[in-house]
Amino acid sequence: MFLSVILIIIGFVLLIVGADILVDGSSGIAKKFHIPEIIIGLTIVSIGTSMPELFVSITSALDGYSDMALGNIIGSNLSNLLLILGLSAVIKPVVFQKETRIYEIPMCLLVTIILMVFCNTNGGISKIESIGLLILFGAFIGYTIYMGKKESKNEIVEIKAEEKENNIIKNIIFVLLGICGLKIGGDLVVNNAVNVANHFNWSEKLISLTILAIGTSLPELVTSVTAAIKGNSDIAIGNIIGSNIFNILFIIGVSALITPITYNFSYNFDFSVLIVSSIILAIFPFIPPKDKMSRFNGIIYLLIYIAYLLVLFIK
Repeated sequence: MFLSVILIIIGFVLLIVGADILVDGSSGIAKKFHIPEIIIGLTIVSIGTSMPELFVSITSALDGYSDMALGNIIGSNLSNLLLILGLSAVIKPVVFQKETRIYEIPMCLLVTIILMVFCNTNGGISKIESIGLLILFGAFIGYTIYMGKKESKNEIVEIKAEEKENNIIKNIIFVLLGICGLKIGGDLVVNNAVNVANHFNWSEKLISLTILAIGTSLPELVTSVTAAIKGNSDIAIGNIIGSNIFNILFIIGVSALITPITYNFSYNFDFSVLIVSSIILAIFPFIPPKDKMSRFNGIIYLLIYIAYLLVLFIK
């Protein structure tokens, strides 16, 4: 028990250092290639910080723990929206770009609804449905590349070739080191947190929606909060939205492709909370203060998450 607590602390340190390096490297790449930070957040950062979810869900699917494979993703997406984005907004109001409020947030809501429909239609995710999710993921990546090229055409910056090469190499190394730190730190925290949770005889579903969900979301938590503190709100919001879309389309898609996932219909409550939270996020940019998620909005999200956790432990 004591060893698990020590390893959790070490994992937190790796997560904090890894997130800091990843944000710096991603911002550097965005500037050197004239790519908007929102695109970097939606791709490199979101995929890198979703590695723990990918590892846990695929392993759970292979071991036959469908509750854990799906619960980890639903719980992580709830944690990403309500806890992480809420906390980021409390630290510093998050600014919504036009593309974020018109395209990316509705995309996130749509893929969440699609996953819920798939789960309730046949009592799980079949291999055919998993292929559909992966096709949608390919379309999403295509969208981010298109938006990146579109924005890049509007920027003209002259950079010396030698200086550019050196900086790009350094930034790529930072990104790779950051992802490694996040992956190792996430594994240490999750694995040992589960050991602690098992000590108290919690159910598989409760563990997946709380300890596993929050544990695998720690990279997103540290990355988005770090980005918010540094004033990189594009990365903070892009990381959350991109990670949620990646979790549903790619991680569930790959997990169900390996082995079909059986659905526990009690997750409909958690899905409903996730969909309502996504709808609220879609409304935030259109109410005062417009185009921003204020500190008050962040507090609302945190209160919803606290209420959700209380319901989980009470019922």
